[in-house]
Amino acid sequence: MENIYRNKYCGEITKEDAGKTVRIAGWINSIRNLGSLCFLTIRDETGLVQVISEEIEKLEGLTRESAVTLTGIVRLREKDINPNMKTGEIEILLDEITVLGKCANVLPFEINRSKEANEETRLKYRYLDLRNPLVHDKILFRTKVIDEIRKIMKGLDFTEITTPIITASSPEGARDFVIPSRNYKGKFYALPQAPQIYKQLLMVSGFNRYFQIAPCFRDEDCRRDRTLEFYQLDFEMSFATEEDVYAVGETVFYELFTKFSQKKVSPKPFRRIPYKEAMLKYGSDKPDLRNPLEIVELTEIFKDTTFNGFKGKCVRGIKVQKIDKSNSWYKKLEEYMKEKGAEGLAYIKVEEDSSLKSTITKFLSEEEIKNLKEKLNLEAGNVLFIIAGAKDVAKICGILRTKLGEELELIDQNVFEFCIINDFPMYEWNEEDEKWDFGHNPFSMPKGGLEALEKENPGDIVANQYDFVCNGNEMASGAVRNHDIEIMKKAFDLAGYNEETIKNKFRSLYTAFQFGAPPHAGMAPGIDRIIMLLTDEENLREVQVFPPNVSGMDLLMGSPNELEERQLRELHIKIRD
Repeated sequence: MENIYRNKYCGEITKEDAGKTVRIAGWINSIRNLGSLCFLTIRDETGLVQVISEEIEKLEGLTRESAVTLTGIVRLREKDINPNMKTGEIEILLDEITVLGKCANVLPFEINRSKEANEETRLKYRYLDLRNPLVHDKILFRTKVIDEIRKIMKGLDFTEITTPIITASSPEGARDFVIPSRNYKGKFYALPQAPQIYKQLLMVSGFNRYFQIAPCFRDEDCRRDRTLEFYQLDFEMSFATEEDVYAVGETVFYELFTKFSQKKVSPKPFRRIPYKEAMLKYGSDKPDLRNPLEIVELTEIFKDTTFNGFKGKCVRGIKVQKIDKSNSWYKKLEEYMKEKGAEGLAYIKVEEDSSLKSTITKFLSEEEIKNLKEKLNLEAGNVLFIIAGAKDVAKICGILRTKLGEELELIDQNVFEFCIINDFPMYEWNEEDEKWDFGHNPFSMPKGGLEALEKENPGDIVANQYDFVCNGNEMASGAVRNHDIEIMKKAFDLAGYNEETIKNKFRSLYTAFQFGAPPHAGMAPGIDRIIMLLTDEENLREVQVFPPNVSGMDLLMGSPNELEERQLRELHIKIRD
């Protein structure tokens, strides 16, 4: 049966259709009335087509962005061929037009320039924002990427399984979104931060390789690369090691980024970097390897120094080959670093005669200067930046490295540089509570197993955890899971959780692991971040169809909102001031 609204899509009409009568449907993109002749452009998902009419009365009352259906004869353009339009060689001579949905005469923003509008307004009228082809096409692109992900995973013999959205609250690091129970007074469900427990239970259930495009919910403050709800490619493998997971992750990322981008992608296998090395060399556990600068440990050189700026402190440096900047640039850089928490920023220039020029060299011994030159292979034109401090030196050096890379334009924008960061610390010391907390994922297997937990200092225990990183973005996080109940009890005990807590908070895993749990491992690439990088967007909200604003409010739906008193009573909730 023929569609009553159209028999041809706007963007698919070609010069081969000349002379034919077509029916199209879409939105009025533009109206141009020349008095005796009127031009319309009609837009649908496939593109634009120009419509002309000398019968002006047929177009009276039309407004831009109204939904219409029309018929007309396709003809070749005699002049004014538009090479920037797919349909630029033809136009439609209007016969009949019917308004299907009239649009208000005043729009909150120009559709084709919606990205220039205030974000609050864009999100409030997101359905109009999504009509902009630049915005709309990113959602279509997202669909294509997800289709390819499914194709890759099924080609690797993974089974797609959907896990529940309504589940139990568990201490996984972030805040849960909780759902009060109507039938069980004082009890709550929760939305999953990730399908972590379910996917491990699937391994115990005998499934070999599982995946899903999983929605995840975390009650955290929104930012450029994080929103309240996001999607991840969640996958898990039984009888697997970290190398098995690496191979799958490398395949997924390499195939996606080579297929959907023209940029150069780092070859497989991706570079492996232990956490400690990453923090020392790059000042970050998600380093941007497009930046050629590396941080160098200098503490040993200054262990006996008399210079108070370095005395008794951790000292690290970054060598830059050559800088052609004014003194005011160095001053601004120093002020920037102090704002970021640095005690100060020293810099040393190497002159043509290989002497060192700096305000601090007069405080350094000849031996210290000699050792600096040798360790860093300092040459004429080089500039050495030095950070010293009692704490957070690695992080501050990482900020300096990033700033220098950006300011000096050292970062290649046409490359996707991947790496795998592994050997994360199992525990981190919580100074406020004076206790050890899990540093990453509480369900990870410690390297060395039970023996490491019993004999090593918690701060020295390394977890079998890993992150995939691209251009300074964490793209995926995963681990070899702790499938042994005795190791799990000890691991949680060191973080302050007794066995009773494990039973209550992780009842399903605690019970299941007593019935023959296989070794298993997995990870979860972030789909939103993948799309963000592939589309060169800097904000995650640009690649989500109906995102909240930066404050976590859904301006389109008006949430969060208040409930009626009847609903609150049903849920056994009383609002406190």
